[in-house]
Amino acid sequence: MTWDFSTEPEFEKKLEWMRRFMHDEVYPLEVLDIDERGFMRAIRPLQEEVKRQKLWATHLPPELGGQGYGQVKLGLMHEIEGASIWGPIVFGNQAPDSGNSEILAHFGTEEQKKRWLHPLLDGKIRSAFSMTEPDTAGSDPTLLKTTAELAGDEWIINGHKWFTSNGMIADFLIAMVVTEPKADAYERASMVIVPSDAPGLKRLRNIATMGGESERFGYGHAEIVYDNVRVPASNLLGERGQGFLIAQARLGPGRIHHCMRWLGQARRAFDMLCERALQREAFGKKLASHQTVQNWIADSAAEMQAARLMTLHAAWVIDTQGAPAARKEISLIKFFGAHVLHDVIDRAIQIHGSLGYSSDLPLEEMYRHARAARIYDGPDEVHRVSVARQTLAGYRPPEGTWPREHIPTRREASRRKFAALLEAATTDA
Repeated sequence: MTWDFSTEPEFEKKLEWMRRFMHDEVYPLEVLDIDERGFMRAIRPLQEEVKRQKLWATHLPPELGGQGYGQVKLGLMHEIEGASIWGPIVFGNQAPDSGNSEILAHFGTEEQKKRWLHPLLDGKIRSAFSMTEPDTAGSDPTLLKTTAELAGDEWIINGHKWFTSNGMIADFLIAMVVTEPKADAYERASMVIVPSDAPGLKRLRNIATMGGESERFGYGHAEIVYDNVRVPASNLLGERGQGFLIAQARLGPGRIHHCMRWLGQARRAFDMLCERALQREAFGKKLASHQTVQNWIADSAAEMQAARLMTLHAAWVIDTQGAPAARKEISLIKFFGAHVLHDVIDRAIQIHGSLGYSSDLPLEEMYRHARAARIYDGPDEVHRVSVARQTLAGYRPPEGTWPREHIPTRREASRRKFAALLEAATTDA
């Protein structure tokens, strides 16, 4: 089978425009000392320009204002915009809004789309995704405890969530809750839309994290209590018990986007690494002439290239065979990409010494965010287990005592196979 990640020249022109736009217009936002109102004033003209270029919310179909791009094209775009924390907001595909808009588009009713999806795409409202709980293991979502009971024409929701992304500023939340407690483990949960002003919804705080100052303007990870929260029965997304199905539809392509954004971050750190190697001198020569630094550069280049090709391959599998067919590929890139991101940034910090450790460069912030990459959307360990299980499913244990490649056993089998030929050769001699 041929793997084809190629894109047409017209799309390459769009990518080149994105690179210039990010460098000239988005990167300066990172160091702008401004309040939220001023920040929104600064980005609105940029968002309008993105819309004029037909690059807004490109993950959605044209009838919803997007371009209907496949995962390969989306991945290449995320690689560029992911180099800055503000890139996704400017291009209309920031998490969790992008994932929430996808599941509303695919599983929402027409009324749900009208009330929640269209204003979300227009940037008039914001959303949150509420799944993780403080007293159950996030790596095993079958343990979720938050419940929603149907009473007449209303869902009554009770539970405790945290790390609800954008929970403090969202106009609505999509909550994953247990509606079918007696069903099989992966059919217990459902998705329900919860307006942020619903009585009983208590937004306690944004949890302070290693992300630090970058999680300003209310962005961050909220702790939420659902205390007899009542919402209409019509707020159910999809069917009852479809929560895991919807979550996987949301998370699979989302992991492609994360990994390509990480590559954008890694590339930026790599550029800083190489520039410093050529700029700084120590022990009578440029750092670039020291073998250790050369090893850092070579290892980083190889690892980024490997992660990039692996991610594009996973995107291609989704485009050609669907997300379920890419389960192993998605898990591979999730833990491998997070490892590459961390290591490249770490080397860039090391070559800059105390300057790299300081807040005078963006590396320390990038490093703190890189640590979270090994946790969200499934921890490394879960993805490794998934890869190992799927890989081992293609193998069978050899029969008997010895490994299949056991040389004495193979030698004896080879003698039997060629016995007649060897006997004839001996007779001829």
